[in-house]
Amino acid sequence: MTAALSRTAIPLAELLIDALKEEGAREVFGIPGDFALAFFKVLEEGGKLPLYTLSHEPAVGFAADAAARFGGRIGVAAVTYGAGAFNLVNTVATALAERSPLVVISGAPGKAESQSGLLLHHQAKSLDSQFRVFQELTCDQARLDNPRTAAGEIARVLRSARERSQPVYIELPRDMVGVPCEPVARLPNRQPDPQALAECADEIMARLEAAKQPVLLIDVEIRRYGLEEKLTDLARRLNLPVVTTFMGRGLLSFENSPLVGTYLGAAGDPEITRLVEESDALLMLGVIVCDTNFGVSDKQIDLRRALQVSGREVKLGHHLYPDLPLDALMDTLLARLPAADLVAPRPSLSPCAPAPLPEGLIADTAAIRPQDVVRAINDLLADQGERPIVSDVGDCLFAATDIRPVPFAACAYYAGMGFAVPGALGAQVATGKRPLVLVGDGAFQMTGWELGNCQRLGLDPIVIVFNNASWEMLRVFQPESAFNRLGSTWNYALAAQALGGRGHQVATRRQLAQALQAAEQERGRFQLIEVLLEPGSQSDRLQRFVEAQKARRARIGEAA
Repeated sequence: MTAALSRTAIPLAELLIDALKEEGAREVFGIPGDFALAFFKVLEEGGKLPLYTLSHEPAVGFAADAAARFGGRIGVAAVTYGAGAFNLVNTVATALAERSPLVVISGAPGKAESQSGLLLHHQAKSLDSQFRVFQELTCDQARLDNPRTAAGEIARVLRSARERSQPVYIELPRDMVGVPCEPVARLPNRQPDPQALAECADEIMARLEAAKQPVLLIDVEIRRYGLEEKLTDLARRLNLPVVTTFMGRGLLSFENSPLVGTYLGAAGDPEITRLVEESDALLMLGVIVCDTNFGVSDKQIDLRRALQVSGREVKLGHHLYPDLPLDALMDTLLARLPAADLVAPRPSLSPCAPAPLPEGLIADTAAIRPQDVVRAINDLLADQGERPIVSDVGDCLFAATDIRPVPFAACAYYAGMGFAVPGALGAQVATGKRPLVLVGDGAFQMTGWELGNCQRLGLDPIVIVFNNASWEMLRVFQPESAFNRLGSTWNYALAAQALGGRGHQVATRRQLAQALQAAEQERGRFQLIEVLLEPGSQSDRLQRFVEAQKARRARIGEAA
C-alpha cells in the first residue's frame, strides 16, 4: 500500500508556484480561461509571483520569453486548455529554436469531465492532442494528474528547462489545483563525466595552441546561462578576439569588454568577416549553427575545423563529446590557464579594431532614412546611458546591428514577427529599466496593440515604428508582388493616444530628434514614435544582406 502523504503536503498549485519561484521565476504572464481559473485564483491571491495579464496569448509567450532572456532565468506563461495553449504554439517554437527557458503552464480538464464521454469545449482531435503538440515544441513535459508523483514531475521538467535552456510544458488539470502533494525538492544539475570533460578541454587547448589565427565566436547560450563575465575572463586568458554572431548581438555590452564586433558575413564589416572566416581555430561557444548566423558568407566556414560547444555537446572535427555543459567546460578551461595579467600577447594575431558606429544625427528637414534612426538612438544612448533594446524582424533588426552594444533581444533566427512590443513589456518587468523598441509597421499590426495594457501594468516603453507601408523585408526579395504593400492609411501615432500613450509622427530628421528627446523626458506612459519612411527606403545593412543573399542563391543555382 502506498504511504500516506506527510504533514508537509500542500495544495498542488501552491507547490508549483513555490517551485517556480525557487527556480528563479519572478513573475507570471498569462491569460485566464475556465480550465485555468482555479490556478489563476491561487496565483493572484497567494501573491508569491506577480501576475501580468495581456490581451492575446502570443503576446503572453513573447513577454515571458523576453523576461527569461533579459532576466537570465526561467520565464513563465500560464494559459487555459486548447483555445489558450494552441495560441502559444508559435511563441513556444520561437523559444525552442532560440534556446529560451520558457515554462508553459496550461490548465486542463479534470478527471471526471475527461471520462464523461462528451466532447469538451476547446478539445481538438482528442484530449491528448495538446500534450502531443507540445511534445514537439518543448524539451520536457509533465501532466500533473497524480498527487504522489507531481512533485517529482515538476522537479524534473524545471531542471530540464534550466539545464537545456529550452521551453518545457506542464499540464495542470483543474481538479488537481487544491489536491495536497508533497513539496518539490529542487534537483541539482547533472554532473558531466570528469574524464570526458578533461579530455575535451585538453583537446581544445591543444588546437588553440597550434593555431595561427584563433578566434572566439559567441552566441545566445552565453547570455542564457549567465556566462558573460566568465567568458570575458576566458577570452582575456586565452588572449583571443571575441566576435558575436548576428543572434548574439548585445552580448558583452559592458565597458572594456574584449568584443571586437559582430560577424555578418558578406553583409558585415570586412575586417570582422576576414577575422572569422580565415580563422584556423574558430572556438564557437554557445553558437547556433543556422542560416541567420552563417547564411550570407562569401567564404563557407569549414565547420570541420571549428570547435563547436553548444546544446550540451562539443564537436571538434570528427570528435564528439556528448552531455558536456558549456559552463562546466569553461570552468575546466579556466583552470588550465594563467591569470589574464600573466598572458603574453599573440604576435601572430592580426589587429582588428571595432568599426565606428553611426552617430551624430543632423537635425535638419531632410527625410528620414533607417540609418538616421540608428544615429538618433546612438546619440541617445551616449547621452542617457544604456537600456534594454527589443527588436522585431525586418529592416529594424538589420539597422539595430549598428546600434551601440547594449542588452538586446530579437528573434533573429526563428524570425517570426510580433516579438518586439510584448517582448519589451517582459523586458521592463524583468529588468525594471525602460526599454527601447524597434518594430516595423507589419509586425506592429500583429502585437503592437498590447501597448494598451501598459498603463494598467505600470510600464512605459519607448516604441519606434518603422513605417514604410510595406513588408519591406519581403518586398526586397520579390518587389513585383503587390501583396507586400500595407497601405499608408494606418496612423500609429494617433492610435497611441487611444491606447493610453503618447504618439509622435515624424517625417524629418529634426522632428525625429525632437520626438526622441520628448519621449525620453516623459515617464509614466508609453511613447510611440511613428517614423514615416519613404517607400523602398532601406538600411545600409539590409541592402548588403540582400545583395549577399542574392549572390549566394546565384552561386547555389550555378552549382546545381
